[in-house]
Amino acid sequence: MTFDFDQLFDRHHTGSTKWSRYPADVLPMWVADMDFAAPPVIVETLQQRLLHPLLGYSVAQDNLREAIVADLWNKYSWQVKPQELIFLPGVESGFNMALKALVQAQQNVVVQVPNYPPLRHAPGHWGLNKVELEFNAQADGTYATPLDALRESLKGGGALLLSNPHNPIGKVFAREELQAVADICAAQDAWIISDEIHAELCFDGRVHIPTASLSPEISKRTITLMSASKAYNIAGLKTSFMIIQDAALRERVNHARCGMVDSVNPLGMEATRVAYSEAAPWLAELKTYLQANRDWLVDAVRTRLPGVTINVPQGTYLAWLDCTALDLPDPQRFFLEQGKVGLSAGLDFGDRHQQFVRLNFGCPRALLEEGIARMERALANRNL
Repeated sequence: MTFDFDQLFDRHHTGSTKWSRYPADVLPMWVADMDFAAPPVIVETLQQRLLHPLLGYSVAQDNLREAIVADLWNKYSWQVKPQELIFLPGVESGFNMALKALVQAQQNVVVQVPNYPPLRHAPGHWGLNKVELEFNAQADGTYATPLDALRESLKGGGALLLSNPHNPIGKVFAREELQAVADICAAQDAWIISDEIHAELCFDGRVHIPTASLSPEISKRTITLMSASKAYNIAGLKTSFMIIQDAALRERVNHARCGMVDSVNPLGMEATRVAYSEAAPWLAELKTYLQANRDWLVDAVRTRLPGVTINVPQGTYLAWLDCTALDLPDPQRFFLEQGKVGLSAGLDFGDRHQQFVRLNFGCPRALLEEGIARMERALANRNL
């Protein structure tokens, strides 16, 4: 490989959220932040930008918009216009803006669970009625949307908060299911607020399908949230964007900034431009590395962690581990205290998911192997 994804970096004392939460003897494998260096072309571009010593308020330049538009077309055959992009410091502010602008107090906001905690909590920020809709676990290890329940939950309009590729289960929605979900939203006159931040990280030849690309009718009711932050590991630069193709809807949502959502920082915008225009070789090798990590992890969990079940993630770099058979009161706490591995607690992703943990395999293989070895020893010592 051209790029070294096996290189280890000491991230202690760098202000890293991931590596600051726990004591130094704990291996953190929780938040969706990869332990790889950002693409060299991004680092070099930022170094060059910093030769100009002014870092004032900044706006998106035409070349940034054009890079994103070209990337969306090249990857997804989705035709977007430069003016349809709204830049934000994060997708979380985007889906909160959309909820505030679009959903009425008497309407429901549907969230498929388990789900990313900020998505789960967003309706509560605005006093909106949240309906948590459980996926249907299938015999083949995949998850399906309960379409009838979705239809019932969206009566009277409201919104669906969609995560695709899905965090934490790693589901990549196939076209048929995504179309069925979108058609229900259209029939019920509900908005689709689609968090597609992991769009570029799909495995086994899968290609992400942006919800808004399904049809002109669907695009008119869809707010898409994207960022280079996950795929190119630049989340700390706090740059994301909304894509809203209907002009009236775009103005309505953008108005919901209400003095709370400010502009985006200049380094983040420059990094985003370079990510989409020049970092494709790095991303291709990253996906190969992540898929190999995923395959290694699936085999390791099934052969070395008795009582833990894993379904094969179709995308993202997150694994959803079912620890029900271990009969532990709190699996996350067990592996933290007994194995010194910091995982995400399942309860954060849904009220019925305390027996799950989420593991981030976006790291050098040596760290992944160390994490599994620690979990394995914790389980073995429990049985002594």
